[in-house]
Amino acid sequence: MTRRMGRIGANSMMVAAAALAVMAAPASAQPATLPAIFPAPVSMTLGQGVVALGSSVVLVAGADADPATVALVRGILTSAGVETITTARRVPATLDGVYVVVGTGGDAVVRDALARSGARIGDEAEGYTIASVAQGRGGLITLVGRDGDGVFHAAQTFRQLARRGTIPALVIQDHPAMPIRGTIEGFYGAPWTMADRTKHLDFLASVKANTYVYSPKDDPYARDRWREPYPAETLSALGTLAAAARRNHVDFVYAISPGPTVCFSDPADLSALERKFDALRGIGVHSFYVALDDIEYTKWNCEQDKAAFGPSGAEAAGIAQSKLLNAVQADLLAKDRASRPLIMVPTEYFDAKESPYKAALRKHLDPRIVVQWTGTDVVPPAISVPDAKAATKAFGRKTLLWDNYPVNDYAQTTGRLLMAPYARREAGLASELTGILSNPMNQEAPSRVAVTGVAAFAWNDKGYDAERTWHAAARELAGGDARATEALLVFFDTQHMAPTFGSQPWQEQAPRLKAVLDRVREAIADGDAAARAEAIAELRETADAIAGAPDIIRSGTVDPGFAAQSAPWLDAMQRWGRALQLTAAGLDAADRGNGAAVRYFADAKRIAGEAAAVQSIPGATRFDGPIKIADGVLDVFVADAPTLIALPPAAPAR
Repeated sequence: MTRRMGRIGANSMMVAAAALAVMAAPASAQPATLPAIFPAPVSMTLGQGVVALGSSVVLVAGADADPATVALVRGILTSAGVETITTARRVPATLDGVYVVVGTGGDAVVRDALARSGARIGDEAEGYTIASVAQGRGGLITLVGRDGDGVFHAAQTFRQLARRGTIPALVIQDHPAMPIRGTIEGFYGAPWTMADRTKHLDFLASVKANTYVYSPKDDPYARDRWREPYPAETLSALGTLAAAARRNHVDFVYAISPGPTVCFSDPADLSALERKFDALRGIGVHSFYVALDDIEYTKWNCEQDKAAFGPSGAEAAGIAQSKLLNAVQADLLAKDRASRPLIMVPTEYFDAKESPYKAALRKHLDPRIVVQWTGTDVVPPAISVPDAKAATKAFGRKTLLWDNYPVNDYAQTTGRLLMAPYARREAGLASELTGILSNPMNQEAPSRVAVTGVAAFAWNDKGYDAERTWHAAARELAGGDARATEALLVFFDTQHMAPTFGSQPWQEQAPRLKAVLDRVREAIADGDAAARAEAIAELRETADAIAGAPDIIRSGTVDPGFAAQSAPWLDAMQRWGRALQLTAAGLDAADRGNGAAVRYFADAKRIAGEAAAVQSIPGATRFDGPIKIADGVLDVFVADAPTLIALPPAAPAR
């Protein structure tokens, strides 16, 4: 015991000495490694040395730099431990400290700073370059954007770089693969609160998304009562939300769903749509959307349409919809020449099969109007480049993908949070899509797990790594805490299954847990005592992790909104973890010939029953029901465990 403590003490002394040596070494002498950035940049090249931010930094803002972005950079520096931030108008020839330069390539001061790093700025919209150079006792870090959005995205990457207080000498050149990236709050069931939406906009900014579509199906003034003006209080709240989007360089798109009652040929209904958009324009909204999904086109809503377009049907519906949408597009341009193109979702919004309806849209719909498409199905198991090419041909333009992941408003998702990685979307889709909008869950914070992947894929589909991005999403939610990150990943694994409208999911359930449970089954079946003991020990550790994860997630490091919105899942998970702990104890007892195994298994069965009975928060999702935790994997194992090893006689009751 004494010698072991001595070795630990010696090791500690060596670690401390090494740490002091690193602290004493000049910044340029410290080893540099390529940082992990999400979304993955298009290009990242490592230079020599590192720039230590230290306690004092000089901030140089270009004349055209957005003050809000400059303030964001200030906040990042402060969070990285910088105590004193002074300002200057230029960078001296000889660096006497650390200088951070922020602005667009249109500013001479910014261009000069970038040139000193040997880097350049590209021509792509929203693109940016970050260049850092270590020089003597100081360094130069330049954040330059092709436009204001690009500077903002550079700041978001700088936020990730600055966390350790040192930044390697490097050049990052980056731009998005797809022009539209973000989410559409287009689910059925309880809409998000305004507070949730505001947090979501902050989140979208952090992952370089640029679009949020307001389209909750349960907003009566956007669907059932679409002709009616919003109450003043609601309109004001939407204006506040639009302002928050602008601060985050996110395009706030207002969507209306008139399809169930609209009369396409009635000038009064066209006027009602225009008045609605006028009111939203008055509070700062400049992007609009007309949703014509989930409606019937086999009958008209008014006799006037029958007279104008003939008998109802798919082709007639396509012509009628085009006429209305073209008029809306023309009105938007007449009132705001800088307005973004109108977006629409068609009635045939999934598959890319040729049809009379699609042919009518292709022929009659204004080519400026953006068409959304959900892929090869409402919830597609995969999307390939040929799929997207077929959609381009069918609709006569590149489509905007409405990806129904991780939305949980359909029956197959009852009792589930969908938190598997964003996967099975083929690299190269950027060549055939104008962008991707994810339809998230009723639970905003848990949705960020998948949406992080959606945004990263839309930014750089060819450089996207689903698993690494999934882990990055966990770290962000955990505030960088390693223990909380692992607890979240354990939780995510129990919610890994991603269903479709069919019987087969497109993501398997609980793959990490299933691998452990399969090893236990195999070890017991093989009959090797040592392997069996090792597998049961691993099972015990896994059970402890599942049982302990909820308390870690609720301890305060993880985003509180995540814990609150996941509450019943965490409750059920803790019980299932306890049931698995008892199951492990039962298997261990049975393996040792201990009669207590029967009691352990009985207790595990009882607690598993309690776990399976935990209900979702009433009204939080479209379908209420019992919470599912690694169903088909964990519950089956707990039920099967007593049959895996021959049980000894029960221990006498005490």
